[in-house]
Amino acid sequence: MMVGACKLFAAQRLPIAPAVEYSMLPASASMKDRFQIAADAGFERIECPTTPNQAEAEAMKDGADKAGIKIHSVMNMDHWKYPLSSADPVVVEKTLEGARTSIRNAHLWGASTVLIVPAVVDSNTRYQDAYKRSQESIRKLVPLAEQLGVIIALEEVWNKFLLSPIEFAAYIDTFQSPWVRAYFDVGNVVLYGYPQDWIRTLGSRIVKLHIKDFAFRRDPATQKNVTEWVGLGEGDIDWPAIYSALTDIGYRGTATVELEGGDAAYLKECNRRLNLILSGDLPSGKKTSS
Repeated sequence: MMVGACKLFAAQRLPIAPAVEYSMLPASASMKDRFQIAADAGFERIECPTTPNQAEAEAMKDGADKAGIKIHSVMNMDHWKYPLSSADPVVVEKTLEGARTSIRNAHLWGASTVLIVPAVVDSNTRYQDAYKRSQESIRKLVPLAEQLGVIIALEEVWNKFLLSPIEFAAYIDTFQSPWVRAYFDVGNVVLYGYPQDWIRTLGSRIVKLHIKDFAFRRDPATQKNVTEWVGLGEGDIDWPAIYSALTDIGYRGTATVELEGGDAAYLKECNRRLNLILSGDLPSGKKTSS
């Protein structure tokens, strides 16, 4: 009886809504059908890209409403090609305008966040310059975000910036604003850290989650170490540790699967695995079968 009780407790479902990226839905389907496919796969929410065309934005809202699925976040589309950390004010303004469009999209759709990559460090952009410029740029967006009730959610990616959970937390804290928080991607940090550690360090700063898996392999042909994105539960992320960390910080929000796209059956399987993660029932070590 005691063993069964412990298992039941460990498998309690976290109060987190399962979501999917719009880009994962079949590109051959109509906009309306893509939202319905996401809903039929069991997802409650969806993250959509920046949509400058107002008529298209209205159509996306209508498609989501009819499918009974909530657009919870906007994926800003300009921050990689036109980084906020650029020394060129024309480049920065292009991204700022795209971010403003994203914030307005979020307001229209009833989404609570806009995902933004804060900076890109490269051979032409020093780390300290990326830090300062990105902060200056993001502060310009805060008044509009506050006015429309949309959180600017900053994500760590492979941009050679914010390379530790301590630094990421400190960076967010410099804004001293509830309208700037963290969009934490579980898979993006495994090359240089442990996502469960990041989750506990970021704590209540986390407003949204991206979920994907990552594997370290030994290529038998070349005998070289390789890395790759894989299906949930097929890689090396310690999902029970993720479950425990999310439990510890009391995270209540949305977890969005961010993987390659596929058909309806594939999306249903992605949702099944995501719900296993949120229930504490998906082990690490590539065990994904029912």
